[in-house]
Amino acid sequence: MRFSIFCHLRQKQCQWPIIKSFPGLSQQYFLESFGPLGLLALADDPGLQLSAVQAWMARKIPTELPRLAPYQVYEHQRLRIGYLSCDFRWHAVSILTAELFELHDRSEFEIYGFDFSVDDGGVMRKRVLNAMDHHVPIHELSDEAAARLIRAHEIDVLIDLTGLTAGARYKILAYKPAPIQISYLGFVGSCGLPQMDYVLVDRFVFPEALAPYYVEKPLYLPEVYQINDSKRVIGPTPSRAELGLPEQGFVYCSFNGSYKITPEIFALWMRILLRVPNSVLWLIADNPWAQANLIEQAKRHGVQSERLVFAQRVSPADYLARYRVADLLLDTSPYNAGTTASDALWAGLPVLTCPGRTFAARMAGSLLNAVGLTELIMPDWLAYENKAVQLAYQTDELERYRQRLKTSALSSPLFDSKRFVRHFEETLKLAVSLNHICQE
Repeated sequence: MRFSIFCHLRQKQCQWPIIKSFPGLSQQYFLESFGPLGLLALADDPGLQLSAVQAWMARKIPTELPRLAPYQVYEHQRLRIGYLSCDFRWHAVSILTAELFELHDRSEFEIYGFDFSVDDGGVMRKRVLNAMDHHVPIHELSDEAAARLIRAHEIDVLIDLTGLTAGARYKILAYKPAPIQISYLGFVGSCGLPQMDYVLVDRFVFPEALAPYYVEKPLYLPEVYQINDSKRVIGPTPSRAELGLPEQGFVYCSFNGSYKITPEIFALWMRILLRVPNSVLWLIADNPWAQANLIEQAKRHGVQSERLVFAQRVSPADYLARYRVADLLLDTSPYNAGTTASDALWAGLPVLTCPGRTFAARMAGSLLNAVGLTELIMPDWLAYENKAVQLAYQTDELERYRQRLKTSALSSPLFDSKRFVRHFEETLKLAVSLNHICQE
């Protein structure tokens, strides 16, 4: 078993320490062997992330692949925008982007979906594919053949929504099948490919100090990097009893995948629980190994096992409704809540975060900034801990945050989808203008 898989499995199972000592193998060896996605959840170090991903890509991508696209964009009446993804299905990326595809201005843009997703037959997949002007399956094609097909369609801007996550086919991008290639949303680190021109970001999630640690240039959206779907339905609010939660007391929650929970963050959460006696921590039942390990870790911190409550997976509308039963979402680090944070905010649940140095560690802060709840962006981890405890005792302050979400969230930059798409399109046109200038 490759060490990257071994270590990521330990992350998913909350089997700490993640990097074990083996005779003859240094910790540095493990770090250099770590997979790109797992490393985002391991180290808040942009330099380490870049060096690891470049080493990863050097092992995966042959050098000197032929460039397929011309250097300038094509002279079509409408800009041809291609989205490349293995997640045109029920997946966090499509949950966020479905309305983006629907709202594109067809008088200026022609939208292509280059699809190598698993066909789950679901409603989300149908919605996404129906939003494309052209659905182009590439499942059966080799990477080179897929790249040549993209080139044949004369795509002006190719937007990769997968990055280095599960199922990625980054070799397609290495052939440079479009004059402008952009990384967006699927992977929140550098892809390490010199053929990628830009990464779409905002100025909170990607301060200028991050630029030296990316192969891609930052292409800044004016307000927030993350698109959202304003059509998401929230189901009826359940009772706490229905969810296995205590009727009284404070409910902290974190519905991130278990691999994002680090021993340092978990220890902090346990300190919070010990300082708030009638509180519980509500987590996702990600897998039985993680559940058992987290319960054991809680006991080591002096926290009784019944104060951890694990939620089983439910339908999308019922999942969103759960957030209305919790009191506060506690963010993880160095890999923040992304879609789960915007889910919580959409449902009216405040989120507490402490930004780090990397893109992955600044996502929740970007979202809070976009909905105007900057008071919940903490400067350090002691402030995070104290704020989490304070809000359990000063519930009137927490209620004010809820009311602000209730009254203004829909009109905020995070959830005003039409406003976001216009900004998104203007940013793509800026990339095209820069392309013209560079080639003159």
